[in-house]
Amino acid sequence: MTAVEQAPAVGGRYKWIALSNTTLGVFIATVDGSIVIISLPAIFRGIGLDPLAPGNISYLLWMILGYLLVSAVLVVALGRLGDMFGRVRMYNAGFAIFAAASIALSLDPFMGGAGALWLIGWRVVQAFGGAMLTGNSAAIITDAFPANQRGTALGINQITALAGQFIGLLAGGFLAVIDWHAVFWVSVPIGVLGTLWSYRSLREIGSPRPARIDWVGTLTFTAGTGALLAAITYGIQPYGGHPTGWTSPLVLSGLALGIALLVAFCVAETRIRQPMFRLGLFRIRAFAAGNIAALLTAVARGGMQFMLIIWLQGIWLPLHGYDFENTPLWAGIYMLPLTFGFLVAGPIAGFLSDRFGARLFATGGLVLVVLAFLGLLALPVNFSYPLFALLLFVSGVGQGMFSAPNTSAIMGSVPAADRGVASGMRSTFQNSGTSLSIGVFFSLMIVGLATSLPTTLSAGLQAQGVPAATAQSVASLPPVSTLFAAFLGDSPIAHLLEPSGVLKTLPPDHVTALTGTKFFPELVSGPFHQGLVTVFGAAAIMAAVAALASLLRGRTAR
Repeated sequence: MTAVEQAPAVGGRYKWIALSNTTLGVFIATVDGSIVIISLPAIFRGIGLDPLAPGNISYLLWMILGYLLVSAVLVVALGRLGDMFGRVRMYNAGFAIFAAASIALSLDPFMGGAGALWLIGWRVVQAFGGAMLTGNSAAIITDAFPANQRGTALGINQITALAGQFIGLLAGGFLAVIDWHAVFWVSVPIGVLGTLWSYRSLREIGSPRPARIDWVGTLTFTAGTGALLAAITYGIQPYGGHPTGWTSPLVLSGLALGIALLVAFCVAETRIRQPMFRLGLFRIRAFAAGNIAALLTAVARGGMQFMLIIWLQGIWLPLHGYDFENTPLWAGIYMLPLTFGFLVAGPIAGFLSDRFGARLFATGGLVLVVLAFLGLLALPVNFSYPLFALLLFVSGVGQGMFSAPNTSAIMGSVPAADRGVASGMRSTFQNSGTSLSIGVFFSLMIVGLATSLPTTLSAGLQAQGVPAATAQSVASLPPVSTLFAAFLGDSPIAHLLEPSGVLKTLPPDHVTALTGTKFFPELVSGPFHQGLVTVFGAAAIMAAVAALASLLRGRTAR
Protein backbone atom coordinates (compact mmCIF):
# COMPACT_ATOMS: atom_id res chain seq x y z
CA MET A 1 0.00 0.00 0.00
CA THR A 2 1.39 3.38 -0.97
CA ALA A 3 1.66 6.42 1.25
CA VAL A 4 -1.26 7.95 -0.60
CA GLU A 5 -3.52 5.00 0.14
CA GLN A 6 -2.70 4.59 3.79
CA ALA A 7 -5.18 5.85 6.38
CA PRO A 8 -4.40 6.35 10.04
CA ALA A 9 -5.39 3.47 12.29
CA VAL A 10 -8.62 4.53 14.02
CA GLY A 11 -11.39 2.75 15.87
CA GLY A 12 -14.28 1.36 13.86
CA ARG A 13 -16.82 3.54 15.67
CA TYR A 14 -15.03 6.85 15.21
CA LYS A 15 -15.01 6.74 11.42
CA TRP A 16 -18.81 6.49 11.36
CA ILE A 17 -19.09 9.38 13.81
CA ALA A 18 -16.81 11.44 11.57
CA LEU A 19 -18.89 10.52 8.53
CA SER A 20 -22.19 11.32 10.25
CA ASN A 21 -21.10 14.71 11.53
CA THR A 22 -19.35 15.87 8.37
CA THR A 23 -22.28 14.70 6.26
CA LEU A 24 -24.63 16.75 8.43
CA GLY A 25 -22.30 19.74 8.04
CA VAL A 26 -22.05 19.67 4.25
CA PHE A 27 -25.76 18.87 3.96
CA ILE A 28 -26.91 21.97 5.83
CA ALA A 29 -24.26 24.09 4.07
CA THR A 30 -25.52 23.08 0.61
CA VAL A 31 -29.19 23.27 1.65
CA ASP A 32 -28.61 26.89 2.66
CA GLY A 33 -26.92 27.54 -0.67
CA SER A 34 -30.21 26.89 -2.50
CA ILE A 35 -32.97 27.33 0.10
CA VAL A 36 -33.45 31.04 -0.64
CA ILE A 37 -34.00 30.50 -4.39
CA ILE A 38 -37.56 29.20 -4.12
CA SER A 39 -38.36 31.36 -1.09
CA LEU A 40 -37.19 34.69 -2.58
CA PRO A 41 -40.74 35.96 -3.27
CA ALA A 42 -41.72 35.48 0.39
CA ILE A 43 -38.44 36.98 1.64
CA PHE A 44 -38.76 40.14 -0.45
CA ARG A 45 -42.45 40.53 0.44
CA GLY A 46 -41.48 40.11 4.09
CA ILE A 47 -38.97 42.98 3.99
CA GLY A 48 -41.20 45.11 1.75
CA LEU A 49 -38.89 45.28 -1.27
CA ASP A 50 -39.66 44.84 -4.97
CA PRO A 51 -36.53 43.12 -6.33
CA LEU A 52 -37.49 43.82 -9.94
CA ALA A 53 -37.87 47.58 -9.48
CA PRO A 54 -35.16 49.67 -11.19
CA GLY A 55 -31.96 49.51 -9.17
CA ASN A 56 -33.08 46.55 -7.06
CA ILE A 57 -32.03 43.62 -9.26
CA SER A 58 -28.60 43.72 -7.60
CA TYR A 59 -30.25 42.79 -4.30
CA LEU A 60 -31.83 39.81 -6.04
CA LEU A 61 -28.59 38.67 -7.66
CA TRP A 62 -26.51 38.95 -4.50
CA MET A 63 -29.16 37.20 -2.42
CA ILE A 64 -28.80 34.22 -4.76
CA LEU A 65 -25.11 34.41 -5.63
CA GLY A 66 -23.40 35.96 -2.60
CA TYR A 67 -23.36 32.64 -0.76
CA LEU A 68 -22.11 30.74 -3.80
CA LEU A 69 -19.36 33.26 -4.58
CA VAL A 70 -17.93 33.21 -1.06
CA SER A 71 -18.05 29.42 -1.00
CA ALA A 72 -16.17 29.23 -4.28
CA VAL A 73 -13.56 31.84 -3.44
CA LEU A 74 -12.55 30.92 0.12
CA VAL A 75 -12.81 27.16 0.28
CA VAL A 76 -9.25 26.47 -0.94
CA ALA A 77 -7.65 28.84 1.56
CA LEU A 78 -9.72 27.34 4.37
CA GLY A 79 -8.79 23.81 3.34
CA ARG A 80 -5.14 24.82 3.29
CA LEU A 81 -5.48 26.29 6.80
CA GLY A 82 -6.94 22.95 7.84
CA ASP A 83 -3.75 21.22 6.69
CA MET A 84 -1.70 23.73 8.66
CA PHE A 85 -3.64 24.07 11.92
CA GLY A 86 -5.87 21.01 12.03
CA ARG A 87 -8.78 19.98 9.83
CA VAL A 88 -11.09 19.24 12.74
CA ARG A 89 -10.26 22.58 14.38
CA MET A 90 -11.19 24.48 11.21
CA TYR A 91 -14.29 22.37 10.68
CA ASN A 92 -15.53 22.93 14.23
CA ALA A 93 -15.00 26.68 13.96
CA GLY A 94 -16.93 26.62 10.68
CA PHE A 95 -19.93 25.00 12.34
CA ALA A 96 -19.90 27.66 15.08
CA ILE A 97 -19.72 30.54 12.56
CA PHE A 98 -22.46 28.96 10.47
CA ALA A 99 -24.74 28.62 13.50
CA ALA A 100 -24.15 32.24 14.61
CA ALA A 101 -24.90 33.58 11.12
CA SER A 102 -28.07 31.48 10.91
CA ILE A 103 -29.32 33.06 14.14
CA ALA A 104 -28.58 36.56 12.81
CA LEU A 105 -30.37 35.84 9.52
CA SER A 106 -33.52 34.72 11.32
CA LEU A 107 -33.63 38.00 13.29
CA ASP A 108 -33.49 40.58 10.47
CA PRO A 109 -34.59 43.84 12.17
CA PHE A 110 -34.78 46.02 9.03
CA MET A 111 -37.08 46.59 6.07
CA GLY A 112 -36.48 47.54 2.45
CA GLY A 113 -32.93 47.91 1.17
CA ALA A 114 -31.47 47.83 4.68
CA GLY A 115 -33.22 44.52 5.33
CA ALA A 116 -31.84 43.10 2.09
CA LEU A 117 -28.30 44.24 2.95
CA TRP A 118 -28.60 42.63 6.41
CA LEU A 119 -29.57 39.31 4.80
CA ILE A 120 -26.88 39.52 2.11
CA GLY A 121 -24.19 40.40 4.67
CA TRP A 122 -25.03 37.60 7.04
CA ARG A 123 -25.40 35.18 4.13
CA VAL A 124 -21.77 36.02 3.30
CA VAL A 125 -20.76 35.22 6.90
CA GLN A 126 -22.80 32.03 6.79
CA ALA A 127 -21.08 31.07 3.55
CA PHE A 128 -17.70 31.62 5.24
CA GLY A 129 -18.67 29.06 7.89
CA GLY A 130 -20.08 26.76 5.23
CA ALA A 131 -16.81 26.94 3.27
CA MET A 132 -14.93 25.86 6.40
CA LEU A 133 -17.26 22.86 6.61
CA THR A 134 -17.09 21.80 2.95
CA GLY A 135 -13.39 22.63 2.63
CA ASN A 136 -12.39 20.16 5.36
CA SER A 137 -15.10 17.50 5.48
CA ALA A 138 -13.73 15.29 2.69
CA ALA A 139 -10.23 15.45 4.22
CA ILE A 140 -11.59 14.40 7.66
CA ILE A 141 -13.39 11.45 6.09
CA THR A 142 -10.35 10.47 4.03
CA ASP A 143 -8.24 10.52 7.19
CA ALA A 144 -10.74 8.39 9.11
CA PHE A 145 -11.49 5.66 6.54
CA PRO A 146 -9.19 3.03 5.02
CA ALA A 147 -8.82 3.05 1.25
CA ASN A 148 -11.16 0.08 0.73
CA GLN A 149 -14.08 1.96 2.37
CA ARG A 150 -13.27 5.49 1.31
CA GLY A 151 -15.41 5.52 -1.83
CA THR A 152 -18.49 4.43 0.10
CA ALA A 153 -17.95 7.05 2.81
CA LEU A 154 -17.19 9.90 0.42
CA GLY A 155 -20.09 8.77 -1.76
CA ILE A 156 -22.54 9.12 1.12
CA ASN A 157 -21.07 12.48 2.03
CA GLN A 158 -20.97 13.96 -1.44
CA ILE A 159 -24.32 12.69 -2.64
CA THR A 160 -25.94 14.05 0.50
CA ALA A 161 -24.28 17.38 -0.23
CA LEU A 162 -25.48 17.44 -3.84
CA ALA A 163 -28.95 16.28 -2.84
CA GLY A 164 -28.95 19.15 -0.34
CA GLN A 165 -28.98 21.61 -3.24
CA PHE A 166 -32.29 20.22 -4.47
CA ILE A 167 -33.75 19.51 -1.04
CA GLY A 168 -33.06 23.18 -0.30
CA LEU A 169 -35.33 24.15 -3.19
CA LEU A 170 -38.16 22.04 -1.81
CA ALA A 171 -37.60 23.09 1.81
CA GLY A 172 -37.56 26.76 0.82
CA GLY A 173 -40.94 26.39 -0.87
CA PHE A 174 -42.54 24.70 2.14
CA LEU A 175 -41.04 26.97 4.79
CA ALA A 176 -41.82 30.19 2.91
CA VAL A 177 -45.51 29.28 3.08
CA ILE A 178 -45.23 29.24 6.89
CA ASP A 179 -43.13 32.39 7.36
CA TRP A 180 -40.18 33.82 5.46
CA HIS A 181 -38.13 33.81 8.68
CA ALA A 182 -38.59 30.02 8.83
CA VAL A 183 -36.29 29.72 5.80
CA PHE A 184 -33.46 30.76 8.14
CA TRP A 185 -34.84 29.29 11.38
CA VAL A 186 -34.33 25.75 10.08
CA SER A 187 -30.54 26.17 10.12
CA VAL A 188 -30.38 27.36 13.71
CA PRO A 189 -31.01 24.10 15.63
CA ILE A 190 -28.96 22.07 13.15
CA GLY A 191 -26.10 24.56 13.36
CA VAL A 192 -26.11 24.71 17.16
CA LEU A 193 -26.46 20.96 17.71
CA GLY A 194 -23.93 20.21 14.96
CA THR A 195 -21.42 22.57 16.58
CA LEU A 196 -21.80 20.96 20.02
CA TRP A 197 -21.60 17.47 18.53
CA SER A 198 -18.49 18.21 16.44
CA TYR A 199 -16.60 19.79 19.36
CA ARG A 200 -17.42 16.81 21.58
CA SER A 201 -16.87 13.93 19.17
CA LEU A 202 -14.35 14.79 16.42
CA ARG A 203 -10.60 14.57 16.92
CA GLU A 204 -7.53 15.20 14.83
CA ILE A 205 -6.40 12.02 13.03
CA GLY A 206 -4.05 13.55 10.50
CA SER A 207 -1.04 15.48 11.70
CA PRO A 208 -1.23 19.27 11.19
CA ARG A 209 1.70 20.61 9.22
CA PRO A 210 2.60 24.10 10.49
CA ALA A 211 3.64 26.47 7.76
CA ARG A 212 3.61 30.13 6.88
CA ILE A 213 0.40 31.54 5.50
CA ASP A 214 0.74 32.23 1.79
CA TRP A 215 -0.58 35.79 1.83
CA VAL A 216 0.33 36.50 -1.80
CA GLY A 217 -1.43 33.40 -3.06
CA THR A 218 -4.43 33.86 -0.77
CA LEU A 219 -4.99 37.50 -1.71
CA THR A 220 -4.46 37.12 -5.47
CA PHE A 221 -6.64 34.01 -5.67
CA THR A 222 -9.42 35.46 -3.51
CA ALA A 223 -9.46 38.82 -5.31
CA GLY A 224 -9.05 37.29 -8.78
CA THR A 225 -11.74 34.64 -8.39
CA GLY A 226 -14.07 37.13 -6.72
CA ALA A 227 -13.63 39.73 -9.48
CA LEU A 228 -14.11 37.14 -12.22
CA LEU A 229 -17.27 35.58 -10.75
CA ALA A 230 -18.74 38.97 -9.80
CA ALA A 231 -18.18 40.26 -13.35
CA ILE A 232 -19.89 37.19 -14.79
CA THR A 233 -22.78 37.78 -12.39
CA TYR A 234 -23.20 41.39 -13.54
CA GLY A 235 -23.04 40.20 -17.13
CA ILE A 236 -26.63 39.02 -16.66
CA GLN A 237 -27.91 42.57 -16.19
CA PRO A 238 -28.72 44.76 -19.23
CA TYR A 239 -26.42 47.58 -20.22
CA GLY A 240 -26.63 50.41 -22.77
CA GLY A 241 -29.60 49.05 -24.68
CA HIS A 242 -28.16 45.54 -24.82
CA PRO A 243 -30.07 42.63 -23.20
CA THR A 244 -26.96 41.59 -21.25
CA GLY A 245 -24.05 43.45 -19.68
CA TRP A 246 -21.15 41.76 -21.45
CA THR A 247 -20.21 45.04 -23.18
CA SER A 248 -20.26 47.04 -19.93
CA PRO A 249 -16.88 48.59 -19.01
CA LEU A 250 -17.46 47.43 -15.42
CA VAL A 251 -17.95 43.82 -16.50
CA LEU A 252 -15.05 43.88 -18.96
CA SER A 253 -12.77 45.49 -16.37
CA GLY A 254 -13.80 42.88 -13.79
CA LEU A 255 -13.05 40.06 -16.22
CA ALA A 256 -9.67 41.53 -17.15
CA LEU A 257 -8.73 42.20 -13.52
CA GLY A 258 -9.81 38.72 -12.44
CA ILE A 259 -7.83 37.01 -15.20
CA ALA A 260 -4.75 39.15 -14.51
CA LEU A 261 -4.85 38.39 -10.79
CA LEU A 262 -5.28 34.66 -11.42
CA VAL A 263 -2.30 34.68 -13.81
CA ALA A 264 -0.26 36.46 -11.13
CA PHE A 265 -1.50 33.87 -8.64
CA CYS A 266 -0.33 30.95 -10.80
CA VAL A 267 3.09 32.56 -11.29
CA ALA A 268 3.44 33.28 -7.57
CA GLU A 269 2.42 29.75 -6.54
CA THR A 270 5.27 28.25 -8.57
CA ARG A 271 7.82 30.40 -6.71
CA ILE A 272 6.52 30.44 -3.13
CA ARG A 273 8.09 27.86 -0.88
CA GLN A 274 4.86 26.86 0.88
CA PRO A 275 2.03 27.76 -1.53
CA MET A 276 -1.67 27.78 -0.66
CA PHE A 277 -2.72 26.19 -3.94
CA ARG A 278 -0.51 23.22 -4.79
CA LEU A 279 -0.33 23.41 -8.57
CA GLY A 280 1.94 20.39 -8.49
CA LEU A 281 -1.08 18.25 -7.61
CA PHE A 282 -2.27 18.72 -11.18
CA ARG A 283 0.64 16.53 -12.27
CA ILE A 284 -1.36 13.68 -10.72
CA ARG A 285 -3.51 12.46 -13.57
CA ALA A 286 -6.48 11.32 -11.51
CA PHE A 287 -6.53 14.61 -9.59
CA ALA A 288 -6.39 16.82 -12.70
CA ALA A 289 -8.93 14.81 -14.72
CA GLY A 290 -11.30 14.49 -11.78
CA ASN A 291 -11.33 18.23 -11.11
CA ILE A 292 -11.81 19.16 -14.76
CA ALA A 293 -14.73 16.75 -14.97
CA ALA A 294 -16.18 18.11 -11.70
CA LEU A 295 -15.99 21.72 -12.91
CA LEU A 296 -17.72 21.02 -16.23
CA THR A 297 -20.35 18.85 -14.58
CA ALA A 298 -21.08 21.54 -11.99
CA VAL A 299 -21.56 24.13 -14.75
CA ALA A 300 -23.92 21.82 -16.64
CA ARG A 301 -25.82 20.84 -13.49
CA GLY A 302 -26.26 24.45 -12.36
CA GLY A 303 -27.56 25.50 -15.75
CA MET A 304 -30.03 22.63 -15.76
CA GLN A 305 -31.24 23.44 -12.25
CA PHE A 306 -32.09 27.08 -12.97
CA MET A 307 -33.54 26.44 -16.41
CA LEU A 308 -35.79 23.68 -15.08
CA ILE A 309 -37.08 26.01 -12.37
CA ILE A 310 -37.93 28.73 -14.91
CA TRP A 311 -39.42 26.17 -17.30
CA LEU A 312 -41.68 24.78 -14.60
CA GLN A 313 -42.58 28.05 -12.86
CA GLY A 314 -42.95 30.25 -15.91
CA ILE A 315 -44.57 27.92 -18.43
CA TRP A 316 -45.45 24.31 -17.59
CA LEU A 317 -47.13 24.71 -14.19
CA PRO A 318 -49.24 27.75 -15.22
CA LEU A 319 -50.33 25.88 -18.36
CA HIS A 320 -51.57 23.11 -16.07
CA GLY A 321 -53.64 25.45 -13.93
CA TYR A 322 -51.23 26.39 -11.12
CA ASP A 323 -51.37 30.02 -9.98
CA PHE A 324 -48.07 31.85 -10.40
CA GLU A 325 -47.69 32.43 -6.66
CA ASN A 326 -47.89 28.66 -6.03
CA THR A 327 -45.42 27.63 -8.71
CA PRO A 328 -42.20 27.97 -6.62
CA LEU A 329 -43.33 25.25 -4.20
CA TRP A 330 -44.61 22.92 -6.91
CA ALA A 331 -41.49 23.36 -9.01
CA GLY A 332 -39.49 21.92 -6.12
CA ILE A 333 -41.92 19.02 -5.79
CA TYR A 334 -41.91 18.18 -9.50
CA MET A 335 -38.09 18.13 -9.50
CA LEU A 336 -37.91 15.44 -6.80
CA PRO A 337 -37.03 12.63 -9.28
CA LEU A 338 -33.68 14.36 -9.77
CA THR A 339 -32.94 14.26 -6.04
CA PHE A 340 -34.20 10.69 -5.77
CA GLY A 341 -31.79 9.64 -8.53
CA PHE A 342 -28.90 11.18 -6.58
CA LEU A 343 -29.83 9.37 -3.41
CA VAL A 344 -30.27 5.99 -5.11
CA ALA A 345 -27.12 5.96 -7.22
CA GLY A 346 -24.58 7.82 -5.11
CA PRO A 347 -23.89 5.42 -2.21
CA ILE A 348 -24.15 2.36 -4.48
CA ALA A 349 -21.65 3.81 -6.98
CA GLY A 350 -19.34 4.82 -4.14
CA PHE A 351 -19.40 1.30 -2.69
CA LEU A 352 -18.81 -0.39 -6.05
CA SER A 353 -16.03 2.04 -6.99
CA ASP A 354 -14.07 0.84 -3.95
CA ARG A 355 -13.91 -2.58 -5.63
CA PHE A 356 -13.79 -1.77 -9.34
CA GLY A 357 -12.29 1.73 -9.55
CA ALA A 358 -13.75 5.14 -10.25
CA ARG A 359 -13.41 5.45 -14.01
CA LEU A 360 -16.17 3.03 -15.06
CA PHE A 361 -18.84 4.53 -12.81
CA ALA A 362 -17.84 8.20 -13.13
CA THR A 363 -17.61 8.07 -16.92
CA GLY A 364 -20.72 5.94 -17.30
CA GLY A 365 -22.65 8.34 -15.09
CA LEU A 366 -21.68 11.30 -17.25
CA VAL A 367 -22.81 9.44 -20.37
CA LEU A 368 -26.23 9.10 -18.72
CA VAL A 369 -26.20 12.84 -17.98
CA VAL A 370 -25.49 13.59 -21.67
CA LEU A 371 -28.36 11.31 -22.74
CA ALA A 372 -30.70 13.03 -20.27
CA PHE A 373 -29.81 16.44 -21.69
CA LEU A 374 -30.46 15.19 -25.22
CA GLY A 375 -33.81 13.84 -24.04
CA LEU A 376 -34.73 17.20 -22.51
CA LEU A 377 -33.77 18.86 -25.81
CA ALA A 378 -36.30 16.69 -27.62
CA LEU A 379 -39.20 17.46 -25.26
CA PRO A 380 -41.86 19.98 -26.26
CA VAL A 381 -42.37 22.93 -23.93
CA ASN A 382 -45.70 21.49 -22.74
CA PHE A 383 -44.32 18.02 -22.07
CA SER A 384 -45.76 14.83 -20.62
CA TYR A 385 -44.64 14.72 -16.98
CA PRO A 386 -43.87 10.95 -16.72
CA LEU A 387 -41.28 11.25 -19.50
CA PHE A 388 -39.90 14.46 -17.97
CA ALA A 389 -39.65 12.76 -14.57
CA LEU A 390 -37.86 9.78 -16.12
CA LEU A 391 -35.28 12.06 -17.74
CA LEU A 392 -34.72 13.87 -14.42
CA PHE A 393 -34.28 10.53 -12.66
CA VAL A 394 -31.76 9.37 -15.28
CA SER A 395 -29.85 12.62 -14.89
CA GLY A 396 -29.87 12.24 -11.10
CA VAL A 397 -28.63 8.65 -11.33
CA GLY A 398 -25.88 9.71 -13.72
CA GLN A 399 -24.73 12.57 -11.50
CA GLY A 400 -24.81 10.26 -8.47
CA MET A 401 -22.73 7.65 -10.31
CA PHE A 402 -20.20 10.35 -11.19
CA SER A 403 -19.91 12.38 -7.99
CA ALA A 404 -19.05 9.76 -5.38
CA PRO A 405 -16.39 7.81 -7.34
CA ASN A 406 -14.92 11.02 -8.72
CA THR A 407 -14.52 12.53 -5.26
CA SER A 408 -13.01 9.31 -3.96
CA ALA A 409 -10.53 9.22 -6.86
CA ILE A 410 -9.50 12.85 -6.32
CA MET A 411 -9.02 12.51 -2.58
CA GLY A 412 -7.32 9.12 -2.80
CA SER A 413 -4.80 10.33 -5.39
CA VAL A 414 -3.04 12.94 -3.23
CA PRO A 415 -0.55 12.57 -0.37
CA ALA A 416 -2.16 12.47 3.07
CA ALA A 417 -0.56 15.79 4.09
CA ASP A 418 -2.29 17.59 1.21
CA ARG A 419 -5.81 16.27 1.73
CA GLY A 420 -7.11 19.51 3.22
CA VAL A 421 -5.98 21.68 0.33
CA ALA A 422 -7.06 18.98 -2.15
CA SER A 423 -10.53 18.96 -0.58
CA GLY A 424 -10.64 22.75 -0.84
CA MET A 425 -9.50 22.73 -4.46
CA ARG A 426 -12.14 20.13 -5.34
CA SER A 427 -14.84 22.20 -3.63
CA THR A 428 -13.64 25.36 -5.38
CA PHE A 429 -14.02 23.79 -8.81
CA GLN A 430 -17.47 22.49 -7.92
CA ASN A 431 -18.70 25.76 -6.34
CA SER A 432 -17.18 27.90 -9.09
CA GLY A 433 -18.98 25.77 -11.65
CA THR A 434 -22.31 26.50 -10.00
CA SER A 435 -21.61 30.26 -9.95
CA LEU A 436 -20.36 30.23 -13.54
CA SER A 437 -23.42 28.34 -14.71
CA ILE A 438 -25.79 31.06 -13.55
CA GLY A 439 -23.97 33.78 -15.47
CA VAL A 440 -23.32 31.67 -18.55
CA PHE A 441 -26.71 29.99 -18.93
CA PHE A 442 -28.82 32.98 -17.94
CA SER A 443 -26.91 35.00 -20.55
CA LEU A 444 -27.49 32.32 -23.19
CA MET A 445 -31.20 32.22 -22.36
CA ILE A 446 -31.51 36.03 -22.35
CA VAL A 447 -29.76 36.33 -25.71
CA GLY A 448 -32.01 33.59 -27.11
CA LEU A 449 -35.15 35.35 -25.88
CA ALA A 450 -33.99 38.76 -27.09
CA THR A 451 -34.10 37.62 -30.72
CA SER A 452 -37.80 36.71 -30.80
CA LEU A 453 -39.53 37.67 -27.53
CA PRO A 454 -40.04 41.42 -28.25
CA THR A 455 -41.98 40.84 -31.49
CA THR A 456 -44.03 38.00 -30.01
CA LEU A 457 -44.78 39.93 -26.82
CA SER A 458 -45.78 43.14 -28.61
CA ALA A 459 -48.15 41.34 -30.99
CA GLY A 460 -49.74 39.32 -28.18
CA LEU A 461 -50.35 42.38 -26.00
CA GLN A 462 -51.89 44.37 -28.83
CA ALA A 463 -54.20 41.46 -29.61
CA GLN A 464 -55.62 41.88 -26.08
CA GLY A 465 -56.26 45.60 -26.51
CA VAL A 466 -53.04 47.01 -25.08
CA PRO A 467 -52.17 50.26 -26.95
CA ALA A 468 -49.40 49.80 -29.50
CA ALA A 469 -47.09 52.31 -27.83
CA THR A 470 -47.42 50.59 -24.44
CA ALA A 471 -47.05 47.13 -25.97
CA GLN A 472 -43.87 48.12 -27.82
CA SER A 473 -42.49 49.84 -24.72
CA VAL A 474 -43.08 46.72 -22.60
CA ALA A 475 -41.70 44.44 -25.31
CA SER A 476 -38.50 46.50 -25.47
CA LEU A 477 -37.73 45.93 -21.77
CA PRO A 478 -34.77 43.62 -21.09
CA PRO A 479 -35.79 39.92 -21.12
CA VAL A 480 -34.06 39.49 -17.75
CA SER A 481 -37.04 41.20 -16.08
CA THR A 482 -39.44 38.72 -17.65
CA LEU A 483 -37.23 35.78 -16.68
CA PHE A 484 -36.89 36.88 -13.07
CA ALA A 485 -40.61 37.65 -12.77
CA ALA A 486 -41.38 34.05 -13.72
CA PHE A 487 -38.54 32.86 -11.51
CA LEU A 488 -40.03 34.70 -8.52
CA GLY A 489 -43.51 33.30 -8.95
CA ASP A 490 -45.11 36.59 -10.08
CA SER A 491 -47.42 37.01 -13.04
CA PRO A 492 -44.93 38.36 -15.60
CA ILE A 493 -47.53 40.25 -17.66
CA ALA A 494 -49.07 41.89 -14.59
CA HIS A 495 -45.62 42.92 -13.41
CA LEU A 496 -44.72 44.39 -16.80
CA LEU A 497 -47.99 46.30 -17.31
CA GLU A 498 -48.69 47.61 -13.80
CA PRO A 499 -46.30 50.62 -14.03
CA SER A 500 -48.12 51.89 -17.14
CA GLY A 501 -51.57 51.70 -15.50
CA VAL A 502 -53.02 50.24 -18.70
CA LEU A 503 -54.66 47.33 -16.88
CA LYS A 504 -57.11 49.79 -15.29
CA THR A 505 -58.30 50.94 -18.73
CA LEU A 506 -58.90 47.54 -20.33
CA PRO A 507 -62.13 45.50 -20.25
CA PRO A 508 -62.23 42.99 -17.35
CA ASP A 509 -62.15 39.95 -19.65
CA HIS A 510 -58.96 41.23 -21.31
CA VAL A 511 -57.34 41.88 -17.94
CA THR A 512 -58.27 38.36 -16.83
CA ALA A 513 -56.78 36.90 -20.00
CA LEU A 514 -53.57 38.93 -19.74
CA THR A 515 -52.90 38.13 -16.08
CA GLY A 516 -54.17 34.54 -16.14
CA THR A 517 -52.12 31.37 -16.19
CA LYS A 518 -52.41 30.71 -19.94
CA PHE A 519 -51.52 33.95 -21.76
CA PHE A 520 -47.86 34.37 -20.81
CA PRO A 521 -46.84 30.69 -21.11
CA GLU A 522 -48.52 30.31 -24.51
CA LEU A 523 -47.03 33.59 -25.68
CA VAL A 524 -43.40 32.84 -24.77
CA SER A 525 -43.29 29.07 -25.26
CA GLY A 526 -41.79 29.42 -28.76
CA PRO A 527 -39.02 31.91 -27.87
CA PHE A 528 -38.36 30.10 -24.59
CA HIS A 529 -37.92 26.77 -26.38
CA GLN A 530 -35.29 28.34 -28.63
CA GLY A 531 -33.42 29.43 -25.53
CA LEU A 532 -33.78 25.97 -23.98
CA VAL A 533 -32.27 24.34 -27.05
CA THR A 534 -29.23 26.63 -26.74
CA VAL A 535 -28.86 26.05 -22.99
CA PHE A 536 -29.34 22.29 -22.92
CA GLY A 537 -27.23 21.86 -26.07
CA ALA A 538 -24.34 23.70 -24.39
CA ALA A 539 -24.85 21.68 -21.18
CA ALA A 540 -24.79 18.41 -23.12
CA ILE A 541 -21.49 19.39 -24.77
CA MET A 542 -19.98 20.26 -21.38
CA ALA A 543 -21.11 16.95 -19.91
CA ALA A 544 -19.64 15.09 -22.90
CA VAL A 545 -16.26 16.84 -22.46
CA ALA A 546 -16.42 16.01 -18.75
CA ALA A 547 -17.02 12.35 -19.63
CA LEU A 548 -13.94 12.40 -21.88
CA ALA A 549 -11.85 13.91 -19.06
CA SER A 550 -13.14 11.24 -16.69
CA LEU A 551 -12.27 8.51 -19.18
CA LEU A 552 -8.69 9.80 -19.32
CA ARG A 553 -8.16 9.68 -15.54
CA GLY A 554 -6.26 6.38 -15.77
CA ARG A 555 -7.03 2.75 -15.00
CA THR A 556 -5.82 2.67 -11.42
CA ALA A 557 -7.78 5.65 -10.08
CA ARG A 558 -9.77 4.55 -7.06
